Amino acid sequence: MSDLWQVILLSAVTAAVVGVLGFSLFRTVARWNTRAATVLAVATPVAAFTAALVAVGWRLFLSSHDLRVSLVVSLAAGVVSIGVGLSLAAKVHRLEISAEEERRHHEIERSVESSRRDLVAWVSHDLRTPLAGLRAMAEALEDGVADDPAKYHTRIRVEVDRLSQMVDDLFALSRIQSGTLQLSLDTASADDLVSDTLASSLPIAEARGVHLAGSAMPGVMLDVDAAEIHRALANLVTNAIRHTPPDGEVHVAVRLDDPDTGVLAVRDGCGGISETDLPHVFDVGWRGTASRSPGPDQGAGLGLAIVQGIVDAHRGTVSVHNVPGGCEFAIRLPVAS
Repeated sequence: MSDLWQVILLSAVTAAVVGVLGFSLFRTVARWNTRAATVLAVATPVAAFTAALVAVGWRLFLSSHDLRVSLVVSLAAGVVSIGVGLSLAAKVHRLEISAEEERRHHEIERSVESSRRDLVAWVSHDLRTPLAGLRAMAEALEDGVADDPAKYHTRIRVEVDRLSQMVDDLFALSRIQSGTLQLSLDTASADDLVSDTLASSLPIAEARGVHLAGSAMPGVMLDVDAAEIHRALANLVTNAIRHTPPDGEVHVAVRLDDPDTGVLAVRDGCGGISETDLPHVFDVGWRGTASRSPGPDQGAGLGLAIVQGIVDAHRGTVSVHNVPGGCEFAIRLPVAS
């Protein structure tokens, strides 16, 4: 092999090796500093070119012709190597992003599947209890051993209403989670929404010995689906009544956080929610801990999840925080323009 070809081969190999090393360093640096990675991308061809000259100078003394050839070949090899390196780095980066997105997708799927299994378990349990009671009462009536048939009939009606409410909640939650909840937006008075909710919730409050009160703020108009927001607000009020002891008070108020945001706030006397439970209040199936322990008529833990779904569909927010003696749930919605 002639000296010229030895020069060409040595300079090309040296430049390529330095280029590959530069590419590896580029991948590492790009993870934490994009600007440094850019500087490295520019500097690598120069480093490859310089390394090739050093290698050639070590190998033999160059003539002017050989020097020109080595300069051209070294520079070309360095540029090509960094170009390939950048291309490979971009491809690797895209693959890493794709792998991360796929991992997150699988995690979401596992979370959804876990939530679905939990929901089926919760609902199955809540269905078995009233169904067993209904069967026992029906058998007692059929056998003529019921001491007070009228009482049995009343209890059967209560359990049927409870089951009907559970089916309605499941249907509503299904529409929310599938994105098929249809809203009919119109301008509604926040005070009217509160008044209607208080009227419909009063029998539940009276049955439990809970005082139900409200405060008005005339003139707060909201662009909402009145029926859906009424459902969400009623869920909050019913939830508050269930967790407020007898002689306690549930208060529903209208206020403005700012000129563009109306608030429907429900304050109860539950004693508060632990800080560890607060982030999970709106999870499907959440019923609370000892301070908010479920009773025989507590439902399937779907009400608050439905509230969040309805409010989200209105591009609003719902939150909860502890207040003296209890907690406050607040629905925030845009004020009508």
